[in-house]
Amino acid sequence: MHAKRLRTGLRGWGGVGAMAVLCALATPIVLLLPLTQPPVDGSTGTGGRGVAEGTQAKAPACEDNPQDLSLSPSTAEGPAIEAVKERGHLSVGVDQNSYRWGYRDPNNTDADVQLEGFDIDLARRIAQELLGDPDKIRFKAIPTNQRVPAIQSGQVDMVVRTMTITCSRLEQVDFSAPYFVTGQQVLAPKSSPIKGYDDSLADQRICSADGSTAYEKLDADKKSGELPASADISLTVPNQLDCLVRLQLGEVDAVVTDGALAASQAAQDPTVMLKGDTFTTEFYGVAMKKGADDLVRRVNRILEDYREDGGWKRSYDNWLSATLGSRSDSATPPVPRYR
Repeated sequence: MHAKRLRTGLRGWGGVGAMAVLCALATPIVLLLPLTQPPVDGSTGTGGRGVAEGTQAKAPACEDNPQDLSLSPSTAEGPAIEAVKERGHLSVGVDQNSYRWGYRDPNNTDADVQLEGFDIDLARRIAQELLGDPDKIRFKAIPTNQRVPAIQSGQVDMVVRTMTITCSRLEQVDFSAPYFVTGQQVLAPKSSPIKGYDDSLADQRICSADGSTAYEKLDADKKSGELPASADISLTVPNQLDCLVRLQLGEVDAVVTDGALAASQAAQDPTVMLKGDTFTTEFYGVAMKKGADDLVRRVNRILEDYREDGGWKRSYDNWLSATLGSRSDSATPPVPRYR
């Protein structure tokens, strides 16, 4: 049965691409050459809900609203921005295997296949605003569990990689205001009896990415009894897409990841589907080094402009509308609040 489903699941983009990715991911960090794809940052259009200026929040408790704790926008420059300008390029940690977020299209036969996706558009917009050129950027492919270390060690100036803002991460890095909202969701074969994040996960093998909020949720819920005790959450992988490969190979029964990523994985493999609704609320932010206040404030200013001039909406429509829809909660940028 597993062999039959494997043959089906490995057809087309999803299987072939994912199997190639599984081998490629043996190298944890790969320096990629500057790319030349034009940014999605036009000067007209609207951003829908959430384009209004952010409101000042009263210092909320972190555990309640970690996404509301970023610094207010500013165009003032300081040591962090000056270092980027002196170097002449922006160094950004990204994913190169997340379909429609940050990936290389394997169907593109050009010799110079470029990274593309929603997060890539945002990274290019930041480079454009900071350095006047979207091509003055160097991408580094970073596994999920290496996002924080890459920032702390100075390997990258920032990470734009579907990274959820959490209290524990705020102790290690600083975040911009949120630029995307999603939630955890279950991905499983269409033929599976799994119904969602509920008792149907009993006796099932569940895959998640190491260092992800998905694993943190699974671990906490298993300890509290909210997740069936017989659910096996022991398998974690470096990158989210590795879980899809394990699912195709029949090594796990379900994947738990952000719904936005799960929807893209389902688009890659027609034998799997989202099961049930999202069961958390997650806000993605641009992560930067602790104390890089001028860079954080500038990125927040760039995000304000990106929403207001329609750049965010155009990027969403281009990359994510096909999998997430035009009316989902994710279809409009979250309204920023600042500490």
